[in-house]
Amino acid sequence: LPGEVQARYSTPLSFRVGGKIVERQVRLGDAVTPGQIVARLDPADAAKNAASARAQLSAAQHQLDYAKQQLDRDRAQARENLIAATQLEQTRNAYASALAQRDQAAQQSALAADQLKYTTLQADHAGVITAERADTGQNVSAGQAVYNLAWSGDIDAICDVPESVLASLAVGQRASVTLGPLPGQTFDAVLREIAPAADPQSRTYRAKLTLENPKPEVRLGMTANISFSNASANGAATYTLPATALFHDGKEAAVWVVKPQEDTLELRRVQVLRYDARTVTLTQGLQPGERVVWQGVHAVSAGQKVRAVPPLHPEDFAS
Repeated sequence: LPGEVQARYSTPLSFRVGGKIVERQVRLGDAVTPGQIVARLDPADAAKNAASARAQLSAAQHQLDYAKQQLDRDRAQARENLIAATQLEQTRNAYASALAQRDQAAQQSALAADQLKYTTLQADHAGVITAERADTGQNVSAGQAVYNLAWSGDIDAICDVPESVLASLAVGQRASVTLGPLPGQTFDAVLREIAPAADPQSRTYRAKLTLENPKPEVRLGMTANISFSNASANGAATYTLPATALFHDGKEAAVWVVKPQEDTLELRRVQVLRYDARTVTLTQGLQPGERVVWQGVHAVSAGQKVRAVPPLHPEDFAS
């Protein structure tokens, strides 16, 4: 199946505030590290807002200090019965109001400082810049993508699986991947995800495979050719048989195997990996090249001599 190499995770990088881009420090294909600055907005307006918020906080703090002094003085005078109780209550209210205004100004100052910090765009993860979405001098809004970042780490091979192939695939199945730009090299992969629903246009299912130990020369966006093998996640071979071939020996699944040369039957216990509508996929109990009984499994017995005949409906038993 044709496919493409992609990063496991890819995210847009965007500012948390709007403004005019005045500097971009990375370009397409550059590698970045966590916390690295990749772009800046014009900080003039945000810096003014932050300075204004700090000034308001300073004024609110002075008002609070004055209100505290007034409260301490009135409390002392109230103990000497030099002022009325109503005046002390008014002083307490003034202090409480000044405290609330100071706290509000502190929050506004912290918010303005964050807005100023947000004019600098940093990479959240290590990775590679795979797209540039905005240019220097451009005005962008909050959340508008400036770059696309493909994370370092796991690399996937992506392909679209037609309905006719879907039944033969299972998560954990192994595959081999060849890449167009790297002829003669084959990479091992494991199927990790199959889309639960088909694409409404192509009627195919998106499959994602993890490349095992990809070499440094494997680049994102390379074209791939993916061949699925009959192997489970632990490397054991798998075999897909018609569901009619399965026989249950008590609670154990089994199949009738035809002994070579003797053409007699042997009941062989197997392990079922997956049940499908008309087939079963087995992971243990069989060897390559062995013959099994597809029909009439309940009408035969161990040691019985048999001969091969075509199935009644061959189209129902495509493996």
